[in-house]
Amino acid sequence: MSINNENVEQVPESVVTETPVAPPVVQMPPKPTIDQFGNPISPKSRLAAALLAWFLGVIGVHRFYVGKVGTGILMIVTLGGLGIWVLIDFIVILVGSFKDKEGRVLINWS
Repeated sequence: MSINNENVEQVPESVVTETPVAPPVVQMPPKPTIDQFGNPISPKSRLAAALLAWFLGVIGVHRFYVGKVGTGILMIVTLGGLGIWVLIDFIVILVGSFKDKEGRVLINWS
């Protein structure tokens, strides 16, 4: 059996394109679960807590975010301790000492 090349259409080399190769996938390192002293780290975002404290701290939304419902309600009733409690919480969050309901420190910014 022979193949007849007369029916085969010739494609110019300039038309032939190569399939693009996908760039390599870069894996992000996992978030740490313990700090350098062996204390557990909260999965909650420190940035989210700081922004909630800054914009909605008077009604304690950042406290609800980390699971501290009781003190969140107290912040609503006292309007964030007339602003003083909110300011202290905001500074503690920025410094990195704020803890969630289970006593884990909020360290991760993302």
